[in-house]
Amino acid sequence: MTLTLDPQLAAVIGPFLAAVPAVEPPPAGDWKTRRMNIEAALAQMIAALPAPEGVATTDHEINAHDGATIALRWYTARTSVPGPAVLYFHGGGMILGSVGLYDPWVARYVSATGVPMLSVEYRLAPEHPHPTPVEDCYAALRWLADHAVELGVDPARIAVMGDSGGGGLAAAVALLARDRGGPALAQQILIYPMLDDRNTTPDPAIAPFAGWNHDDNITGWGALLGTARGGPDVSPYAAPARADDLTGLPPAYVEVGELDIFRDESIEYARRLSVAGVSIELHVHPGAPHGFDALGPETDVGRRATADRVRVLTGL
Repeated sequence: MTLTLDPQLAAVIGPFLAAVPAVEPPPAGDWKTRRMNIEAALAQMIAALPAPEGVATTDHEINAHDGATIALRWYTARTSVPGPAVLYFHGGGMILGSVGLYDPWVARYVSATGVPMLSVEYRLAPEHPHPTPVEDCYAALRWLADHAVELGVDPARIAVMGDSGGGGLAAAVALLARDRGGPALAQQILIYPMLDDRNTTPDPAIAPFAGWNHDDNITGWGALLGTARGGPDVSPYAAPARADDLTGLPPAYVEVGELDIFRDESIEYARRLSVAGVSIELHVHPGAPHGFDALGPETDVGRRATADRVRVLTGL
């Protein structure tokens, strides 16, 4: 039996694709065109979401490991109470995205759960290759832990969360926090995470549905790792699937679509976490491609995914 797109998603995606001007896909390695085109499409999808209500933001700046300044945005809701907090890393395949672009997306989670979030303006590849993005994210975790009391956060209830490239960064920060002796994390929430730089061979069953395809993946990993991509010397803090030891990591929620090129690496990472004694919740959504929740938030699968994330966030 061949894989098929969820019918409700197909009904939503069809008109969206028809409204997008037909352009020749950029070749592998062309990160500039991808950044421009994908950010424009993301902005259109996120702008179509219902505006979240009752969310306030405060901007902060911190110094990165190399002395550079990184912007952070702290989101709180009227219903927020002292307790948990989430450090959020936006998606974008390591080469695109920003706090501003994802602002309504993060605010939506905060509005729905009352759990405050800190969004990180980590620097992008290829201008800033590994280890800069993950070090920026780790610096944000340290800042959140150091300022937990004044922010009304229980330092024992901090989670990391991200989607796509940001999901890979969340997994990498969990590894860094374990290996550097903290700050401790309560959970890692990995939404269709980008985990493995060796994922460069198209799966014919998935290729027709791949919104983020293997040329995109080659481009993102190449921008982050340069000539090291796919070789023997890639750090697990860049590509968490490379980690030999997954013991001692925080409980993980892993979610991916059946038609996502990250499906197999997400399932395998969840399996390895479980074998390593890490509590794991895994969801593979039938008929769902990469970014399905942004494409069809009001579809049944989009609502299920959102409900599960809200449940996990409110359970912190």
